[in-house]
Amino acid sequence: MAHPKSYKAYGFTEKGGPLKPITFDWHDPEQGEVIVKVVACGVCASDEAAKYAAFPGIKFPIVPGHEVVGDVVAIPPTEKKWKIGQRVGSGWHGGHCHTCSRCSVGDFVTCEQQDINGITRHGAYAEYVTLRTEAVVALPEGIDPAEVAPLMCAGVTTFNSLRNMSGKPPQYVAIQGIGGLGHLGIQFAKAMGFRVVALSSSPAKAELARELGAEVYIDGSKVNQAEALQQLGGAAVIMCTAPNSETIRGLLPGLAVNGELLILAIADEASIPLSALIQKRTSIRGWPSGTAADSEDCVKFAQANGIRTMVTKFPLDKAQEAYDHRSSARFRAVIVP
Repeated sequence: MAHPKSYKAYGFTEKGGPLKPITFDWHDPEQGEVIVKVVACGVCASDEAAKYAAFPGIKFPIVPGHEVVGDVVAIPPTEKKWKIGQRVGSGWHGGHCHTCSRCSVGDFVTCEQQDINGITRHGAYAEYVTLRTEAVVALPEGIDPAEVAPLMCAGVTTFNSLRNMSGKPPQYVAIQGIGGLGHLGIQFAKAMGFRVVALSSSPAKAELARELGAEVYIDGSKVNQAEALQQLGGAAVIMCTAPNSETIRGLLPGLAVNGELLILAIADEASIPLSALIQKRTSIRGWPSGTAADSEDCVKFAQANGIRTMVTKFPLDKAQEAYDHRSSARFRAVIVP
């Protein structure tokens, strides 16, 4: 397909600085890469890691953006899987080394040398993005790319973590925080057959939570949420999506026997009374997003069950505004070049 000699992107040029326009010269993809014309890129709270160089290996300038949807426009002569014009995506997982101990057992998302789109390699706040082939997600046609883009991170993180927890339907799953991750977590949990409890800090989202599939809404401004969960018999999983360490800590007593406190929010340190884990054999688990295969499963599951992402769209030249609204957009800010 035809391509320009150069293209526009928005990136961080210094630690802690604002997004600035950057022009990149076109470079054909190397073996193991494809170039994608971006049609949508979700804005994630973890894009902040690029701004503040929170991971080793970040070099400025760096273009953020790891919730990618676009069309393949260039492939190397050696490429056998991906085709020109194919609709694809990519997420946080930007590639793996294939040789470390984790890759040797197929656990690519915990690769010791993992590449991260928009963090250790340029992401998709841009007209074009270069992706490693093992991190490319095959996407179906006919779905709104702006709604699909957040599934590449927020979606797969909630979907993939929940399907790997020990709890099984029809046990209770509580979702803490009804935002970018939480509004998807409620829908995925409901579609998987769990009884869903929505946990929020005010009555404002009660109606929405029930529309998304929550059976019970617990307002933390009125009642102790852990005690309210115990009145239901305890939650098999409490999915923590809002970065409030004290709130998360206070939810631990709300778990059922063998329950899991699932940490998806990037929050500050929290003091946990370790003895509280013993009596009920409860545990605290984190979960990374997922591989390309996990993202493909996520999209298929979302399509089959009518799961929708709520988004606010921004043009590429409003990338800074989109970034500034990453926590306040209802519920995911998405850049549409």
